[in-house]
Amino acid sequence: MAVALTRAVSPDLNSCELEFLDRTPIDVLRAAEQHRDYERLLESLGLRVISLSAEPALPDSVFVEDPAIVLDEIAVICRPGAASRRSEAASLAHALAPFRKLKYVQSPATIEGGDVMRIGKTLYAGLSRRTNEEGIRQLADLIQPFGYNVVAVPVLGSLHLKSAICSLGDALLLNPQWIDAHAFESFERIEVAEPWSANVLRVGETVIMPASFPETRRRLETRGYKIATVDISELQKAEAGVTCSSLIFS
Repeated sequence: MAVALTRAVSPDLNSCELEFLDRTPIDVLRAAEQHRDYERLLESLGLRVISLSAEPALPDSVFVEDPAIVLDEIAVICRPGAASRRSEAASLAHALAPFRKLKYVQSPATIEGGDVMRIGKTLYAGLSRRTNEEGIRQLADLIQPFGYNVVAVPVLGSLHLKSAICSLGDALLLNPQWIDAHAFESFERIEVAEPWSANVLRVGETVIMPASFPETRRRLETRGYKIATVDISELQKAEAGVTCSSLIFS
């Protein structure tokens, strides 16, 4: 059974890092309930959810996607670009150690998992405010022995690469205004109807997306995708999407 590793919401979520959104108050109790709904949705789709305890001193720690990249052979423990997030890596590494051999990105590299999209044996890595060239270089060095290659993609207007583009399995959902899309010219591409709606999560035959993007949902359903929506409106105030709050692996 595939695993979804998650972490409970920090009570200090209102102190989260922000890059592109203005700060607005987050209802932390509601955010926690929305996160539990997200976990229940993952369970309903056949995943075994392992929920780690909250890290009260680490506001962004619910977003477990960023401190680690889990591949079939190894887990890469990242060095987040936001200095306030670097302490998240230790407990996440401890949780991943029973499942994978761990490899570490080292200073001066920065890289966050939200900037990394895997398609087959290629990892597309966003060059963003959070991920630098050295981070991408070290990632490539760590995973090359296992047959992977890395393609750098400039991120132009969003927090992470996966804020702007995500895989639907047989196509890509993207906001072409936020990335340099030249690397994806050989793929079938579907443009979003709402700017922030490119972040989706495919689990089996189901595509999970936030409930707040009805036009993009209709666009995908018209093409035959099975959609499940979840309300993450409070977490979205922290610049989150649906991929941010889990690490999924077999």
